[in-house]
Amino acid sequence: MASQHPNVPSPAYGLVHHNVRLTTRYVVISNALAQHRELSLLAIGLATHLQSLPAGSCVGIKAIASRFPESEFRIAAAMRELEAHGYLARTRRRLPDGRILPLTISHNSPGADPAAVRETRAAPKPREPRPEPETPPAPAPAPRPPAPPTLTARHARAAELLCGLRAHAPRLLLSERDVRRLAPGVTAWLERGAQPDAVRRTLCADLPHDLAYPAGLLAHRLAALMPPPLPVAPATPAAAGPLQNCDDCDRAYRAPEPGRCRGCEAAATAA
Repeated sequence: MASQHPNVPSPAYGLVHHNVRLTTRYVVISNALAQHRELSLLAIGLATHLQSLPAGSCVGIKAIASRFPESEFRIAAAMRELEAHGYLARTRRRLPDGRILPLTISHNSPGADPAAVRETRAAPKPREPRPEPETPPAPAPAPRPPAPPTLTARHARAAELLCGLRAHAPRLLLSERDVRRLAPGVTAWLERGAQPDAVRRTLCADLPHDLAYPAGLLAHRLAALMPPPLPVAPATPAAAGPLQNCDDCDRAYRAPEPGRCRGCEAAATAA
């Protein structure tokens, strides 16, 4: 708001402004927002707070409620007011690595074109002309994210289990890329003797209410809750042969062919 002219006398009643000129740490708010007739005072204050935050700040309902004494219910209601009047837009954005994160856009003038706003910049100093190179260097190609692993017949059973999780927990709807990335972890569980029903119960149990990226939660559980491998059964010694009856003493002993036992064989050799 513009400061009052020094020649205009201050009012004797009502509101009187004693303002100083701010040069740092201030935010510009339009009167259309500050004096909005349909927004609540909490919504106007919340919009002012959002405009004062730097880009990239966490502005979820829980984060704002932890900063101010208002409850999460009141903060959520104020956000819905700002959305209804165009001062706020909440959506989600998929990153190149497949993650989906929340995105909040705060508008200081709903419906205005941001490209029409001009910034005052200092005039650049004139530079001496430089000779243009004959062949401009080619720009370096942008790095591509690593391709997900290709499913093989070994992981087919694990992929089928992951695709069927949405039938038990609708929030565990995975993309084809996520299934290819998580299938080796499920295969490791199955190869360690875990039953498919046990794997499914572990992945679907106690899902958080604000689950934004189900593939990340499943990857953490597959790695942190990996069961140990089954113990190896001790090898049984090979049998010496079938049971035989000694031709001399009729005692039972093991040998590949009938004949004498060791005692009778030793006695016959000594004789």
